[in-house]
Amino acid sequence: MGKPTVLVTRRIPQDGLDLLAAQFDVELNADDHPYSPEELRQRAAGKDAIMTLLTDKVDAALLGAAPGLKIVANVAVGYDNIDLEAARLHNVQVSNTPGVLTDATADLAFTLLLAAARRICEGDRYIRAGQWKGWQIMGFHGGDIAGRTLGIAGFGRIGQAVARRATGFGMHILYTDAQRADTKAEDAVGARFVDKETLLAQSDYLSLHVPYLPATHHYIGAAELAAMKKTAYLVNTSRGAVVDEPALAQALHDGMIRGAGLDVFEREPHVVAELLTLDNVTLTPHLASATDETRAKMSLMAAENVVAVLSGKPPLNPVT
Repeated sequence: MGKPTVLVTRRIPQDGLDLLAAQFDVELNADDHPYSPEELRQRAAGKDAIMTLLTDKVDAALLGAAPGLKIVANVAVGYDNIDLEAARLHNVQVSNTPGVLTDATADLAFTLLLAAARRICEGDRYIRAGQWKGWQIMGFHGGDIAGRTLGIAGFGRIGQAVARRATGFGMHILYTDAQRADTKAEDAVGARFVDKETLLAQSDYLSLHVPYLPATHHYIGAAELAAMKKTAYLVNTSRGAVVDEPALAQALHDGMIRGAGLDVFEREPHVVAELLTLDNVTLTPHLASATDETRAKMSLMAAENVVAVLSGKPPLNPVT
């Protein structure tokens, strides 16, 4: 019998590839173009494992085309690109990469908060366009951060890491979640559990860290934006579809909230055109985990899950 075969759907850091290549036959999408659904089904046929990214949709049709498949290893924490029920019915394990990108994502969330509040990107564009003629006392006023209230929607690993960063700025922490965190996690950052309505009404900055589920689709929409302070800022590093982007664009245009920072979008790489015209939103291309060390760790963790399952063991990071 030949070696088990593994499909890697996009280029990934070499750490994971080296681990796989030492034990398996690896088919790599070396030119890094996103596979179409049909192409992905064709490539998956006959494979023992697939290492996927968030851009790869793993559904019943794909799983049916790969009857020998044992694991789908997602190189991400989120897994809304995978039909978990279909995977269960086809007896295919699913894994993700939790923990390793917590700090990088929290860093980026706080970067967006700072950049939006202090108008960093707007000021950069202003200088590059040759418009700056000298210091002005009325120029580029932004929002204060120290001592303000940070609201966190989703108080898991990343939400708590953002809260830890906020304590360095003397911010007051509110959070909401499906379940209240233990008192140790709250006390570590002085966080207070509140309902969503209170979070919206009292936050000067609102950072989103909820998973994407049917219940969190457009978690922030027109009604929620109307309930926020006019001086508030919204930051999203979770999933694009938790924010109603046209509603956000309208709210930013109308001054319903003061600013926003977005790293994720509902129909990536498409961005709602109205957002591109606004100075009071900072946009980054889904790069929250994009550090050398973090992406290498994600690659290696996904590969370790493949090795475990193809060796007859359970995945190290199962998604159930």
